[in-house]
Amino acid sequence: MLIASPATGPRPSVTPAGTLWYDRPGERWFEALPIGNGRLGGMVYGGVPTERVDLSESTAWSGGPSTVDLSPTARQELPAVRKLLVAGDYAQAQRLAGEHLLGTRASFGTNLPLPHVRLTFADRGPATSYRRSLDLDQGIVAVTYDQGGTRFTREVLASHPQRVIAVRIGADRPGAVSFTVGLDGAVIPGKTTGAEAGVAFSGRSVESLHSDGRTGTAVEIRVNVEAVGGTVRRTDDAVEVDGADSAVLIVAVGTDWAGEDPVRQVETLTAAATAAGFDAIRAAHVDDHAGLMRRVSLDLDAATEPDPVPTDRRRDNLARGERDDSLLALYFQYGRYLTVAGSRADSPLPLALQGLWNDGLASSASWSNDFHLDINTQQNYWAAEPTNLAECHTPLFRLLQLLAETGQTTATQMYDAPGWVAHTVTNAWGYSAPGTDLGWGLNVTGGAWLATHLWEHYEYGGDDEFLRDVAYPMLRGAAQFLLSYLTEDQGLLVSGPSESPENWYVAPDGSRCSVAMGNTVDRVFAEAILRDCATAAEVLGVDPDLRERITAARARLSPYLIGRHGQLQEWLHDFEEADPAHRHTSHLCALFPERQITPRATPELARAAEVTIERRQSAAGWEQTEWVEANFAVFHARLLQGDKALAHLTSLVADASEANLMSYSVGGVAGAAQNIYSFDGNAGGSAAVAEMLLQSDGQEIELLPALPATWQNGSVRGLRARGGFTVDITWKNGRLDHARIHPSRATTHHIRYGDTTTEPTFTKQEALNLRTD
Repeated sequence: MLIASPATGPRPSVTPAGTLWYDRPGERWFEALPIGNGRLGGMVYGGVPTERVDLSESTAWSGGPSTVDLSPTARQELPAVRKLLVAGDYAQAQRLAGEHLLGTRASFGTNLPLPHVRLTFADRGPATSYRRSLDLDQGIVAVTYDQGGTRFTREVLASHPQRVIAVRIGADRPGAVSFTVGLDGAVIPGKTTGAEAGVAFSGRSVESLHSDGRTGTAVEIRVNVEAVGGTVRRTDDAVEVDGADSAVLIVAVGTDWAGEDPVRQVETLTAAATAAGFDAIRAAHVDDHAGLMRRVSLDLDAATEPDPVPTDRRRDNLARGERDDSLLALYFQYGRYLTVAGSRADSPLPLALQGLWNDGLASSASWSNDFHLDINTQQNYWAAEPTNLAECHTPLFRLLQLLAETGQTTATQMYDAPGWVAHTVTNAWGYSAPGTDLGWGLNVTGGAWLATHLWEHYEYGGDDEFLRDVAYPMLRGAAQFLLSYLTEDQGLLVSGPSESPENWYVAPDGSRCSVAMGNTVDRVFAEAILRDCATAAEVLGVDPDLRERITAARARLSPYLIGRHGQLQEWLHDFEEADPAHRHTSHLCALFPERQITPRATPELARAAEVTIERRQSAAGWEQTEWVEANFAVFHARLLQGDKALAHLTSLVADASEANLMSYSVGGVAGAAQNIYSFDGNAGGSAAVAEMLLQSDGQEIELLPALPATWQNGSVRGLRARGGFTVDITWKNGRLDHARIHPSRATTHHIRYGDTTTEPTFTKQEALNLRTD
């Protein structure tokens, strides 16, 4: 039995998020430490003879807008492809779709890495007592070491208030700071020159793999240098500081992506930051950054924490099978940190495939550092709402508004349909056409999936103005498209022609095909968009005729089916998979992020979903990569299987994340020649932990739904639940001790713990404590 009572006394304090630390400099990108202000990012290596900060900026894109990406024959030939599929001529339909339905990418482009800031220090012999750290709570990388009888210190941060990267270099002996600073390693064409107060780079983001080699944003970089004491000498492409007591570097980047003058941008930013001074920049940065990070804390029992060892060795120990719950808690906070650093309310673009940090590998690969809409971009934001970072979700909604505009043209010209549609990939200018290859390119509900984040944001926050002005117009347009696009087949409404990204099936004649009718993933997001649109219209009191159409359509959507192996079918027909070990399980979106399949409401379908997971994981050559491990962790959390969720979370950290805990897409999968950083694993890991500890559907909040057996004691503070609730939970000996639930408005709500439920009444001003009897 759950007993509710008014909460008394102050709310328990939130503990700091934790620190990544190392006893040596970083030598590789995957050993550097990330900083970011929502637009400008840096990877800090912490070197002794040479420091390096790799720069990236979210709008440094090659390519540009295009109006020629749709196939001119798509609209004419689409009915023929559909007819062939209904008739069972899959191979011929596949051939015709490949000839007529795919898009082109004339100037699609990619986000590109920028030059790195290089600092070369005077040689003072070997360094001792070295420490390099990233404080997640403050968002500061610190480097300290002893050299030649002097203690040297360095702090590096990316300020959101000032929109710059700031570096302070100091020593405990006057006149000991000497270095040269420049900009090196440019992969984009440009020129480095001396500037009035430092070093400048002028270039353009162009490349010829994903674009035409000529089109892209103009980029300006400024590094201003100010020293206390000593001398400062400027050369043609560098600045030399000699014998200073301390020095401060201000780094600013500007582009013309939004039509701004990049030179004026960097001049304005560096002037304002230099006038403010490092101490003021640091104080404002910490206040701003920590204000978001300190909303949530997680303690998985300090008794399991190992002796203090560097983070990279802790990760290695975890990979060898040692238990380290506090490292998992740190990983949870690290995903939140990267979300804060990479995506702010005023960020011009959302988190791309690599978040804000560009290792140069995705942008030089066949798949590009763009926005993938068949799970990766969505997964990037899975942690935003439940881990109390709702405003970090905002840039995604701006991208959706852009897609809703460009996608109208695609809906009209390709499908002869109202509303809007987007497929598998998009770019900084709202590309909405299908992709360029079969197997992944014809994902018709990629934009619809992304649009479900609009309703999710409303469910957590309850902002009627957001629903009316931002979310509903896009939900309405997505619903209008689907109502027109869905096709009747034997009394049911099915999608098609489309693909279940990125999987293939074996047709009855033995051919390997991907294009089909009635793919399960389309059914998932048709139901989701139609439901969300109708519910939003009801809340707003608008569009009664549209609501009636939606009600009728939802009743005719194809059902979920269980195949011959006991698996949830991925396609309308029980095809065999061409690649049983494939990483994508798009049809399981019915389990997460959707709740159309749950172990309590639809136990048979939930078991079929579990069979699907088991079959994929046990298949020879299973494509285990970062987002898959995060995906399987949240799947098992939704299946209320905490131990299995923990196993995948542990594998995500131990086997798909690097020394700096940044997750990667493993080399050998999806054409990657080597491990490539991908942000989605970090965000997905944080979301998985949140799902293990708290779940909500707008009607019910469930406490500790998938608590692993080994997490015997712990607490979490500040998680969010749908309905506007903030929740603190403490558990002991593997059972709920108490929960403190903070409402944002007066309401009555179901609360569940295991098989026990209660329905307390909340007043807006009063939190409630819940305990088991």
